[in-house]
Amino acid sequence: MTENSIDEMMKWVISVDRRLILMESMKKHTAVRASDIAHETSRSTQNISRALKELEERGLIECLTPEKTTWKKYMLTDMGKKVLEKLEGKYL
Repeated sequence: MTENSIDEMMKWVISVDRRLILMESMKKHTAVRASDIAHETSRSTQNISRALKELEERGLIECLTPEKTTWKKYMLTDMGKKVLEKLEGKYL
């Protein structure tokens, strides 16, 4: 992964509030569930679930429990950690 693509990914994250809120939560927790983040951030579970799906499609997070239909847990991928590092201090 190049520095340039990490920057592109960072811009993509900060362009939508829910993505940035999700990355902020990932900083505090090793693994997260949509309902926990929704509760923590006063956002709807649907809003956070959508952000989780978006970040998963971009390879920033991965689902630890893909066989489940609800209460799925997610954690950052290596790329997600690099993007989070870039966001820290500037946006988080």
